[in-house]
Amino acid sequence: MGEASRHDAWQAGDSYDNYMGRWSRRIAPMFLDLVALPGGLDWLEVGCGTGALSAAILSRCDPKSLVAIDPSEGFLARARAKIADPRADFRTGDAQALDIETASRDAAVSALMLNFVPDRAKALAEMKRVTRPGGTVAFYVWDYPGGGLEFLRAFWRETAALDPEGVELAEARRFAFCTPDGLTALAKEAGLADVACNALDTPTIFPDFDDYWRPFTQGTAPAPGYVASLTEEARKRLRDRLETNLPREVDGSIGMKARAWAVTAKVE
Repeated sequence: MGEASRHDAWQAGDSYDNYMGRWSRRIAPMFLDLVALPGGLDWLEVGCGTGALSAAILSRCDPKSLVAIDPSEGFLARARAKIADPRADFRTGDAQALDIETASRDAAVSALMLNFVPDRAKALAEMKRVTRPGGTVAFYVWDYPGGGLEFLRAFWRETAALDPEGVELAEARRFAFCTPDGLTALAKEAGLADVACNALDTPTIFPDFDDYWRPFTQGTAPAPGYVASLTEEARKRLRDRLETNLPREVDGSIGMKARAWAVTAKVE
C-alpha cells in the first residue's frame, strides 16, 4: 500500500461523520435538486459511506428501491444504524466490479467517492452498465484543486509551513482531475451522454477552534491520518499554528466555505 493511500483509512463511521459527513449532508440535497428525477425509480448509490446521500434520496426522491454499496463495513454499520427504511439495501461492494444486474437501475449516483477509486474509468463504466437506457448517472466530488474546501486548504497550508514533505498527502495534489474539465472528460470517456458539470456551494461554520481541530485528530481520511502519524510535539506545533492563524469572527467562530463539483449524465 502506498504512503498516500495508507492515510486514507476510510473505516470509522463516527470519525468520518465528524470530519466530512456533516458537510456532505448539506451538499446531498443540492445534488438531488440538480439531478431532479421523478419518484418511483430504482436507485443505486456507489460508495454510500455513512449514508448522507442515501438518507437524502429516501427522504426527497421517493425511490422504489435503493441499493447502496460501500467497501467499508464500518461505514455500512453506521448507515444501517441510522437508516431503517425498508426500501434501502446496504451491501458490501466494489465500485470497480458492481455485483448488480446490467440495465437494472434507473439512476446510479455517488457522493465524494470517485477520487478514492483506483480505476475511476472502470467505476463509471460499471455505473453506466447497470443503468437502464435513458437513465441517469451522476456524481459529485469536492473541489480539491481549486481550494474549494477552505478548512482543508487552511490545514495543508499550515502543514506545509512546518513539514513541506507532509503536503504530498494533500488532496489537491493527489486529485488534480477534480475540475470541471477533468470530470467532464472522465464522464465522456466512459461513454456517457449529455454530460454537464455544476458547482454546489455551502458554508462550513465551526463554532470554535476545538470544533475545527477535533475531527483532524480522529484518524479517518488523509489529513487526520497525517495528524495521527505525527509525534505529540509535532501535533502540538501544527495545532498551535492553526489556532493562531485561522480567521475568526467576533463570536470566536470560524467561517469558511465548501464547494463540490457535480456531474450529471445520461445513458443512451
